[in-house]
Amino acid sequence: MLVNEITSARRRKRLLKDNIEGYCFIGPWLIGFFLFTFGPMLYSIFLSFTSWDILTPPRWVGVANFRAVIHDSVFWKALYNTFYYALFSVPSGLVVALLLAVLLNQKVKGQGLFRTFFYLPSVVSGVATSFLWLWIFNPDYGMANQVLQFLHLPTLGWLTSMRWSKPSLIIMSLWACGGSMLIFLAGLQNIPRELYEAAQIDGAKRFQTFKAITIPLLSPSIFFNLIIGLITSLQIFTPAYIMTKGGPVNETLFYVLYLYRSAFEWFKMGYASALAWILFVIILVLSLIQMKSSSHWVHYQ
Repeated sequence: MLVNEITSARRRKRLLKDNIEGYCFIGPWLIGFFLFTFGPMLYSIFLSFTSWDILTPPRWVGVANFRAVIHDSVFWKALYNTFYYALFSVPSGLVVALLLAVLLNQKVKGQGLFRTFFYLPSVVSGVATSFLWLWIFNPDYGMANQVLQFLHLPTLGWLTSMRWSKPSLIIMSLWACGGSMLIFLAGLQNIPRELYEAAQIDGAKRFQTFKAITIPLLSPSIFFNLIIGLITSLQIFTPAYIMTKGGPVNETLFYVLYLYRSAFEWFKMGYASALAWILFVIILVLSLIQMKSSSHWVHYQ
């Protein structure tokens, strides 16, 4: 009996020591999270119900900021631009990333080099990428128009064109599909080879195998990339800020760029906080819808 009590006391002491050590390790992260993330989030909720220009104390205005958003035509334009961008950039990015993953999953010489080559753009700074594509889309001497001239096709205004400004940024978004490609590549390598061998014995063609085996078993990776891609696309900021400043005529004025201008150019901090929480709710609702629908098409082994 005494031995059991001593053993139990030692176990509790060891468990307490492990817990203390664990909290010491995660303590700096917890402090940073509450000071620089969770705290400012709570404060932004308060600010969304105030009028604050930084220079004077916040003044309580209730739901006036949210009411103003409804009647703000620029807000609806920015929301439309953002959804337009997400609607085309997310599916096209998934398709390109999946095709690259399938190609890079083949056994060829220099496989590792090719994988590195296609992944590198996704880790390049967004500002550096924006300046690179700013040169590519230059209507006078950019590479895009030079290629069109070589093919004897009419040149385009790209970023300076109201028609082509958003498609230009969508094309640019495909440059950084290396992260999604890597997720797809990991998913492809986890699919049992026996399934492909069985399909081949049954006489299934390559496209049938891809449709019946690859896509269903890759659906968890597709789902993950879809969630991350949607969240990222709805927060697009750097390309529009660096390359177009929201132009021409607000055609690339995306939601976060409008939020940034409201806060740091026009010093409407209360209004910007309201915009931020509206975007948070939009992303949350869309993410929940995707997670709810995932049970119908995502298959786990």
